[in-house]
Amino acid sequence: MSQSAPDLSHHLSKEARERLPNPMKDIWRRVVSSGRLDVANMANGDPHYSLFPFKQLVFEVPSVTEAQDPVAEWRAGTCPTQSFRSYKDEDCALSLRNAFQYTHGAGLPQCQKVLKDLTDFFFAPPNHTVTLTLGNSDGITKLFRLLGDSGDYFLTDEFSFPGMTNAPLSCGIKWVGIKMDAGGIIPEEMEKILKNWDETKGRRPHVLYIVPVGQNPTGSTLSLERRQKIYCMAQKWDLLILEDDPYYFLQYDLPPAEKIPEVEGTYSQRFAKHLIPTILSLDVDGRVLRVDSFSKILAPGMRLGWITSNKLFHKKLVTYTDSGTQHPHGFGQAFITEMLGEKGWHLDGLCRWLQSLRLDYKRRRDFLLEMFRREVEPTGYATVNIPQGGMFVWMEVHFERHPHYRPGLRDATSSAVAPRTNIETLLLALFEKCMENDVVVMPSSIFSIPEDSMWIGNDNQHVPIRDRTKFFRATFAGTEENIEKGMVRFGRTLKDFFEQPMTVNL
Repeated sequence: MSQSAPDLSHHLSKEARERLPNPMKDIWRRVVSSGRLDVANMANGDPHYSLFPFKQLVFEVPSVTEAQDPVAEWRAGTCPTQSFRSYKDEDCALSLRNAFQYTHGAGLPQCQKVLKDLTDFFFAPPNHTVTLTLGNSDGITKLFRLLGDSGDYFLTDEFSFPGMTNAPLSCGIKWVGIKMDAGGIIPEEMEKILKNWDETKGRRPHVLYIVPVGQNPTGSTLSLERRQKIYCMAQKWDLLILEDDPYYFLQYDLPPAEKIPEVEGTYSQRFAKHLIPTILSLDVDGRVLRVDSFSKILAPGMRLGWITSNKLFHKKLVTYTDSGTQHPHGFGQAFITEMLGEKGWHLDGLCRWLQSLRLDYKRRRDFLLEMFRREVEPTGYATVNIPQGGMFVWMEVHFERHPHYRPGLRDATSSAVAPRTNIETLLLALFEKCMENDVVVMPSSIFSIPEDSMWIGNDNQHVPIRDRTKFFRATFAGTEENIEKGMVRFGRTLKDFFEQPMTVNL
């Protein structure tokens, strides 16, 4: 952060301001920070490590330095392996004596350090620190409560993952969807909302929540130019940005690290060279809170992630965690600390795994697109985007070609957000048809953020979001067999839906 970084404490919720630190945790932090070695600790009810019923943990993982394509070889069962260990009574990167003991909300210092080093390497944020979480969902929901009060409005993509956007609704926080195109949210649309906001009807939004790479559900990725515009607007309008980026390392159509000359640095430096800069890396004010996770790059059941933020928000997050979920589990912290340590993969090894992983997902993406071109495109009833990252494609269905399509449903007295067409009805009818034919794709209506004339106004040129819910989300995270079966069935269902409309119950 710059030396003149603004005071952002006014963004804290009433709950965050009033929540008291856990006094027992505060006392123990004092003891640890004192550096005293000979302390007779009679304060905490911590089970003694000699009672822990395990002596070591052995992690057998792919040998990423020996394999040419670690992910493909691991799946085929031909990848060489290596092992690293966490011990209770022997030297290692994170002793089980500490890993399985009570600690504080930021996470164990050893694990916190390796994740801070990783964050510094890829994102280079000035004067930020990391707070461990139980994965992205845990981190994001904590941030919603940290920053939002009942009656607040938060900004987000007009199509967003409901597992996250539903979370703060019970706290009285409402969403304002920002119009999107193939490149993600449109900065000028966000500016329009902020500029025209009527504060007599509610506080102007002060938080923006976005997924900038492989956005769920649309698969869009924000360009560097848009990221820069969004950050400048955040400074202008005093916004905090929640950068939820679980797909950051799953960016496609980039040059492989192996083909970048070695004179340009280590493997990890070559791997990172062409990744798009994060919004966090642009942050000079401390107004970006970035959420990362191992769910998409190692395993979702690990439930381990981290938030990168300035020290003010870090402190408040630790206070929240100390009196809430408590610290993340020791198994995950031990694994990550050993994996990134001297006897593990190191950063270079992790990047070799990530490079191989993104090539595997790119192959799956390309296979789905090939199947779409073969099975769906010839019908003329749908098109598909080519995502630059993530796990999803966004398939647009041309409902205006359906015999039962009805425009002009809205009269002059209707609000600007009332639908003009029956596209939403057609979408749900097609979804039911897909279900009948044993193919499950997600209809865009479940991702759409409800509109309100409060921020739309009386714009007669506005196309309501209910007239733009003409998409289905499909994933390429599955097997080729499943992808092919799904595209075959989706293509047949589309053809039947459009060409035998009497079978459709509208």
